[in-house]
Amino acid sequence: MSDQPIEWNEHDRPKAAGKRNLIPPRRDPPHEPLVDVLEGKRRNLSTYLWVRHKLTTSLLNEIERAGIEGVEIFCSGEHFDYRAPETVREIADWFAGHRLKLHSLHGPTSRDFRPGREGGSPISLSDPEPMRRLDAVDEIKRALEVAEHAPFEIMVLHVATARDEPGQRRWDAAFTSLEHLLLFARQRGVTLALENTPGEMATPANLRRFLEDTRLPGLRLCFDAGHAHMDTGALQGLETMRGLAVTSHLHDNHGEKDEHLLPFEGAIEWGRLMKAMPANLPCVLELREQTAQPLPSFDAIRAAFDKLERARGNS
Repeated sequence: MSDQPIEWNEHDRPKAAGKRNLIPPRRDPPHEPLVDVLEGKRRNLSTYLWVRHKLTTSLLNEIERAGIEGVEIFCSGEHFDYRAPETVREIADWFAGHRLKLHSLHGPTSRDFRPGREGGSPISLSDPEPMRRLDAVDEIKRALEVAEHAPFEIMVLHVATARDEPGQRRWDAAFTSLEHLLLFARQRGVTLALENTPGEMATPANLRRFLEDTRLPGLRLCFDAGHAHMDTGALQGLETMRGLAVTSHLHDNHGEKDEHLLPFEGAIEWGRLMKAMPANLPCVLELREQTAQPLPSFDAIRAAFDKLERARGNS
């Protein structure tokens, strides 16, 4: 504990003087340092596009053949049953023998596993009712245990549902949940990243304030461009979360609905946004199956990555 007060005192002195938008120390001695996982040029794709379908090794083979270099697996229902040891072993064995990297897991957002559904009853780490909150924590711990078999770097979490209203009881509940989960994740080499989501609670500004006020060791953020666009704008959301985001979700919309479209198919100004993106911030394309429309082809996904990389200035 001897090193930690020095780092935090350097953070707290300007904060006490009234300065805002301070970045908490990235490393937390005496704990293990945060592994450098920021590989900004890697092409990462979320399996959220196939969330209504079972994740199979055949699908992973297709993703790898398409030139995708990393994936984020969405923990939901029939898509990826992280509770089933045989499913986890099959996926872990596949990654052990392939170049495709398991970049991250998206933590579960519900506790029901029903065929053909993205999820059932929502879970919330900020639920003020203790039993429901503990159920949420236990569900996320089950997903974190995947790292014991298939190592990954980051777990993206929702701190609240879209209907949750911000209030001190909810933020206190979130603190209690995350204090426990951070230790559990750290023991498995995983960094937790809170995603900005639709609704009043998990906005970029609220999440940054939560990290600054709580100083939870190692807790970081996931910048979601589409969700930020529905709030104060993608560029402003990025600036608010700058320095605290360790991964990002890229998808498009027209500012009203959470459409999860391919970039350049909505209203986000991708040229300005990508030029402002930190060079080492990983980008994960997080698309959604659209009603009565075919899934985007891998050619379309590659073309979107090409445009994003040109806008960002990657060689």
